[in-house]
Amino acid sequence: MKARAAIHRDFRISRIDDRLYSAFIEHMGRAIYSGIYEPGHPHADHRGFRQDVLGLVRDLDVPAIRYPGGNFVSAYDWKDGIGPKTERPVRLDLAWRSRETNQVGINEFAEWAGEAGIEMMLAVNLGTGTLQDAREFMEYVNHPSGTTWSDLRRSHGVEQPYGVKMWCLGNEMDGPWQIGHRTARDYGRVANQTAKALKALDPSIETIVCGSSNDEMPTYPDWEREVLEECYENVDYISLHKYFGNNSRDTLNYFGKIEQTGRYIQAIAGTIDHVKAKKRAKNDIFICFDEWNVWYHSRAEDKARVKAWDWPEAPSLLEETYNFEDALFVAGLLNEFIRRSDRVKIACIAQLVNVIAPIRAERGGPAWRQTIYWPYQMASLYGRGDALAVQVDAPRYDCRVADDVSYLDIAVTHDAAAGMLTIFALNRHLTEAADLDVEMAGFNARRVALHRVMEGHDLQATNSAEAPDRIAPADGSGAALDDGRLRARLGPLSYHVIRLELEEVAGSG
Repeated sequence: MKARAAIHRDFRISRIDDRLYSAFIEHMGRAIYSGIYEPGHPHADHRGFRQDVLGLVRDLDVPAIRYPGGNFVSAYDWKDGIGPKTERPVRLDLAWRSRETNQVGINEFAEWAGEAGIEMMLAVNLGTGTLQDAREFMEYVNHPSGTTWSDLRRSHGVEQPYGVKMWCLGNEMDGPWQIGHRTARDYGRVANQTAKALKALDPSIETIVCGSSNDEMPTYPDWEREVLEECYENVDYISLHKYFGNNSRDTLNYFGKIEQTGRYIQAIAGTIDHVKAKKRAKNDIFICFDEWNVWYHSRAEDKARVKAWDWPEAPSLLEETYNFEDALFVAGLLNEFIRRSDRVKIACIAQLVNVIAPIRAERGGPAWRQTIYWPYQMASLYGRGDALAVQVDAPRYDCRVADDVSYLDIAVTHDAAAGMLTIFALNRHLTEAADLDVEMAGFNARRVALHRVMEGHDLQATNSAEAPDRIAPADGSGAALDDGRLRARLGPLSYHVIRLELEEVAGSG
């Protein structure tokens, strides 16, 4: 299969916000308890944080993390998680029908996030919670001192405020399953008043309003329009969520869902533009895709189990085991986020540890990287700088969810500070290799500095505690520069990250 691509130095999509590679962690299942926090574990420190898990998280270079939910947040009282641990209440979590011990609250999580080098994105309860609850939460977290809530934080041993800049205004409020579910108009008004109050405390913060839980909701995309008509001037982002699966066992259709996601982003971007024009507003709103991942392997079983169990503490829940096919899908979805980085500024893989996560950790046992860890890590490490437009000429196919899908999925980033051009290439063809020829106008490439590849595995192959490195990137071969062009052979069902070290940009002074 012959394929060509063209890149031009001046055809820039957008500066990529580093937060495009963010994550999400919720008080759900074993994400917190026996995930990041497990007192008594052989690798736990004196505070109970698992250092083996922390090391795997650090290697991802996660910019920001959304916390504490998720569905959990819509009935959560943040005050339950502060003060002496022995005095904290045990609550019933209605979202996941389990018991919450509150041994990890905002201060413990902030300490963990600080050690991981991750900025916090906090969600406020707009289900059972009120504007006043949100205001007090922010005052506790962000105000220096001299008030009831800031001085209470100081009495809990935290002298300096956290300075959290990203605040989510509830979670999935369009969903009938959500505790405190509202209509779009009602939610938009509440979100608007909450955003105004929070920005009155700190005008430098960014607020994120709830968009659709997925693009199959009956209220989509009217939900976004109606919500934004109520709060456009006081919010900075609108959130989108979407989970993916291959229940039909149709690999090409599965990969076509990447194109479907692009249409989802495009539709909401158009809705934002429509409301901005209608309101004659001056501010811009961007997209925060703050829940995305593959979730289907055990979804039906988990749903039945939650209904049947009797309020367990930190139960095993949504512990997907990801295969090689899922890793290829995640690689392509990250490519789509790079290509849409003019509108999508923040995106959060959901979740980070144990619960539909790139990292798994056994209770009392080892931690390891799932297959999807690797494309997420490589995009996070190398997908910084500017996103460049790329024209791809390759064979195409039709599937149920999308037509005219290219077998070759390519995203390109230019990191001028590092002097690097990075090509992320996914060959979706089931049987044919692609002989790729890339024209790079405006760049003088000195050498291939890095070529990492994931290929040659059975699509159903997975990693496990016993075989943690069965699926992992390897050094690639066959990528070479030839008279200013990149030529590479991409095997069928393969993902490549090719980094080119640049000389001085052609034509620059």
